[in-house]
Amino acid sequence: MLKGIHPALSPELLKVLAEMGHGDEIVLSDAHFPAHQLHHKVIRADGIQIATLLEAITPLFEYDQYVERPLAMMQAVHGDSLDLAVEERYLAAIAKINGKAPLVERVERFAFYDRAKIAYAVVITGELAKYGNIILKKGVTPVLTD
Repeated sequence: MLKGIHPALSPELLKVLAEMGHGDEIVLSDAHFPAHQLHHKVIRADGIQIATLLEAITPLFEYDQYVERPLAMMQAVHGDSLDLAVEERYLAAIAKINGKAPLVERVERFAFYDRAKIAYAVVITGELAKYGNIILKKGVTPVLTD
């Protein structure tokens, strides 16, 4: 444990967040996501909801300000429907920390998988919501000066 670091952030996830450069993406996946099939760097966050992880990550993570939509979520497959409360919950978690949340891009299922393949890492969470996956694009972290 560290002071000021949310207990939902594992040492492995903290390391990955610190290693990421601007423009890198990380996937926070629901429990149904085929993470191990798509990516070699998979971090387990079993039992932790994505909204909780967003609250934990957001104070440490600069969302990319040079793209219109630094968040991406999977769009519903034709004939299926989205639970809009999932996105609302995620954005509320970010806004709770940042005052506002960035815009979300909706991505077709297989295009989302393609992005996940080239992401910096995939975090498997305990999120059970259908279409509960979200991609975060990292921006340039402001440098603190004296």
